[in-house]
Amino acid sequence: MALEKIFVPRRFLWFILAHHFIVVTACHDADYGQLIEDYCLSQFKFEMEEIGQKLWCDWDETVGSYGELTNCTILIAKKLDCYWPNQLVDEFFIAIHKHYFKNCSLSGRSLRDPPNNILCPFLVVPILITLLMTALVVWRSKRSEGIV
Repeated sequence: MALEKIFVPRRFLWFILAHHFIVVTACHDADYGQLIEDYCLSQFKFEMEEIGQKLWCDWDETVGSYGELTNCTILIAKKLDCYWPNQLVDEFFIAIHKHYFKNCSLSGRSLRDPPNNILCPFLVVPILITLLMTALVVWRSKRSEGIV
């Protein structure tokens, strides 16, 4: 019982000290947000305009720019002694995705029909099997001998 009374003030003291430590060393969100907007986003916008809107969903085309954007936010966070990732970075990337990748499929590839040499067998084979089975049933129903 007496032991619990000793630990309660220590826990409270650690809580107070940790709070002040976090407040003193915390990242300045306004500066960080402005820097990633100015440096990282401006470069990313330029590269995405170069790629063209039709290729935004092609991951092979955008992976380099997206990786540079990520690295840029990490480097600025380190320079400002900010944690990465943080809520500001999450909101930043959500805004990026809503603007640039909102019409993309989950796989990251633009949707298009497969080539004809792949598509045709998937169409022709079931049709031929259906016709063959129908012909077999009709032929078998006309032959009445041998049916029990």
